[in-house]
Amino acid sequence: MKNAGQYRGGNNMKDMEYTYIDRFRLIAAFMIVGIHTYPFADINEALNFGFVHVSARAAVPFFLMVTGYFTCRGAKPPLTFIKKTGLLYAFATLIYLPVSIYAGYYIGGNIFGSAVKNILFDGTFYLLWYLPASIIGVSLVYNLSRIFSFQTVMGVALVLYTAGLLGDNYYGFVAEMPYINTAYNMGFRLFSYTRNGFFYAPIFVAMGAGMAKTGHIIKKWASVIGLLVSMAIMLLEGFALRHFSNPRHDSMYIVLVPCMVFLFQFLLSHNKAPLKTGYGHEVANGKAAPILRFISLWVYILHPLVIIGVRGMARITGLAVVLVDNNMVHYLMVCFFSFSIAYIIAICKIRSHNSFKKGRAWIELDMGSLRKNVDALRAILPEGCELMPAVKANAYGHGAVAVCRELNRLGIRSFCVASVTEAVELRKRRIKGNILVLGYTHPAQFCLLRRYRLTQTVIESDYAALLNGFGKKLSVHIEIDTGMRRMGECSDNIDKIASVFDYRNLRISGIYTHLCVAGSDAESDRLFTQKQLDRFHRALSSLKSGGYILPKTHIHSSYGVFDSMDLSYDYARVGLGIYGTLSNCGDDKRLNTDVSPVLSVKARVGMVKTLLSGEPAGYGLDFTAKRDTKIAIISIGYADGIPRGLSCGVGDVIINGRKAPIAGQICMDQMTVDITDIPNVRSGDIAVIIGNSEGEAISACDIARQAETIANEILSRLGARLEMILIP
Repeated sequence: MKNAGQYRGGNNMKDMEYTYIDRFRLIAAFMIVGIHTYPFADINEALNFGFVHVSARAAVPFFLMVTGYFTCRGAKPPLTFIKKTGLLYAFATLIYLPVSIYAGYYIGGNIFGSAVKNILFDGTFYLLWYLPASIIGVSLVYNLSRIFSFQTVMGVALVLYTAGLLGDNYYGFVAEMPYINTAYNMGFRLFSYTRNGFFYAPIFVAMGAGMAKTGHIIKKWASVIGLLVSMAIMLLEGFALRHFSNPRHDSMYIVLVPCMVFLFQFLLSHNKAPLKTGYGHEVANGKAAPILRFISLWVYILHPLVIIGVRGMARITGLAVVLVDNNMVHYLMVCFFSFSIAYIIAICKIRSHNSFKKGRAWIELDMGSLRKNVDALRAILPEGCELMPAVKANAYGHGAVAVCRELNRLGIRSFCVASVTEAVELRKRRIKGNILVLGYTHPAQFCLLRRYRLTQTVIESDYAALLNGFGKKLSVHIEIDTGMRRMGECSDNIDKIASVFDYRNLRISGIYTHLCVAGSDAESDRLFTQKQLDRFHRALSSLKSGGYILPKTHIHSSYGVFDSMDLSYDYARVGLGIYGTLSNCGDDKRLNTDVSPVLSVKARVGMVKTLLSGEPAGYGLDFTAKRDTKIAIISIGYADGIPRGLSCGVGDVIINGRKAPIAGQICMDQMTVDITDIPNVRSGDIAVIIGNSEGEAISACDIARQAETIANEILSRLGARLEMILIP
């Protein structure tokens, strides 16, 4: 079951994926199905009671804790959650209205009072009570937290839960106390059970919110032991109450509270990772967890209808003995059909979401080409030299998260980025392995290096002192300046480089340099590259002779790898090469690369119109038709990263397999192309800005040459509003 307004709160929570929580959603949804189908009734009565009436009662508190964790942690009122959950409740009410009327939910002398009671507390159908309960619970916890401390809110919630206990599992004891029993009976005129949004929901919502606020997560082993012990005690409590008392209902146990603490802590302790918002992206990358949120919701919403459907089918087919009378088979059938229907709904949502991405302008990433490029690069590298792809600048415009996820699946466990914020974003998106920050990180952000298990570059010896002064262990790579005269300690300053090894708080796991002109054919450039290599090796030799144990080394970018230079290092920091291109036109042929471009950029033709001969068009009237001319308005511009230097016929696009020159100035959001010689161009057609179409091709290098820059800049500047579509 998914809470309609989930994942509110701070920015860091907004698009996050909690994989184990998402997986348990589906388990909890199936537990709720079990509560309504009694799966073990034919096997063992005690086993069925332990599952249905005790263990499975953890499902609803789990969902309430999820709601509190993602909804009540921030200062903003949970209006979105309330609105979405209310709409969901209204929709579900309409679905079940015929069944509710048939079941007699609204029969009685006071139809209005019965309706209010059902809508606010009991639910408009037996499973729907959770929706108003979650709204009331969230509203109560949020408003109390604005007035009182969290400890006070928890205290109030515990008092309410205790009062609810006496009207639920412990009602048998209250029934023997006349005055208290009278008070409860008065309450039962307003609600049928204390398992509602006032008594039951607040404690679990508050517990979830509290865990989000503190961020404290106990050890896995402690959560496992606590969960097993508390669950065992809750089973004893359930059987004892069954034997000695006369419960009014069986949703509220004393030990349920600590049991839910340990369960939620167990789920949190496994992994806490972000996700790309939207189901389609995650499914394309093989990530099931986000879609489970959607499926679990619809399993919860639809399973009573499926129960009715399975029983009806059993009567029609004469298979009631198998499909209904056998409780376990009945349970499995309801789970199967509920899941199948929910899955179909989710897939339809995914397809709708993906098709919309091609509405204006978009990027297509060919993951097959990325895999091919990885294989080609690995074939060049000697054994023991690993790829350390450069995924800075959003993986050169390719989408760092999508690229890194695919590279993780290919076994790549080392990456380098430009900034700590880039690294943190990858780590939050559950990218595994070592992430090296190549650039400067401010001391105020050193805490992020440790929190997200990142590796920082030591850009000079004084900076190493700052890192060491942070006072906690940090992983670092040392950069040596061998002639680029950018970052790094000068290779001649061996004493300063050696001093970095003496800092107790720095764990040195790598040492590297940058080459300035690797891959160049010019003799002077090759001599300079050799000087850089010699300086790097001399520095390493000096450190080794000084008794220092050398860490892993890396020196080469894509050009160094393709140029077949000395590759006897531990890593290769490939950048553009892994994305299937190089900086300048002709470099791929000169270096005999065997890689294919991963990225294409495409946009829609917005409209087609005709200019008369001599008629000007566009900003500055820089284009004048020399003949009667057909033009197409393409929905992409310089705000999407298309250089204005391609204006006025410098650049082209491909439409219907033919190149169309850019006419006039490229605008922020649009460009105009001359399609006079291209027949049958219509609004909605696709224009290829970078990529291939029917034998024609425009590469990032082609655009870079026309714009008098390099492909690195063209790709890295692609705009964030371009949709990203992955092609498996």
